[in-house]
Amino acid sequence: MGIIIKPIITEKATNLGEKYSRYGFRVSPKANKIEIKKAIEEMYNVQVVSVNTMQVEGKAKCRYTKTGILKGNAPSYKKAYVTLKEGEVIDFYSNIQ
Repeated sequence: MGIIIKPIITEKATNLGEKYSRYGFRVSPKANKIEIKKAIEEMYNVQVVSVNTMQVEGKAKCRYTKTGILKGNAPSYKKAYVTLKEGEVIDFYSNIQ
């Protein structure tokens, strides 16, 4: 499995990309900041200034059914926000036709 799992494309992450050249990615839990930086630079041909990572705890889920209450958790994952050099952008929609 690769280091970069998928980009985070939400309204908040899109606004960060437009204003501050910061982009969010869901990454492998074992990846460190240096590996993430190299992977982004190779994949998108951009220069990365900084990488911020965080562990996202899975939310507790509860569902009421005929047979009783079902409890569980959504999976935990690691998230990375990458700041690019001034003037550089990543276009996630360039290859969609």
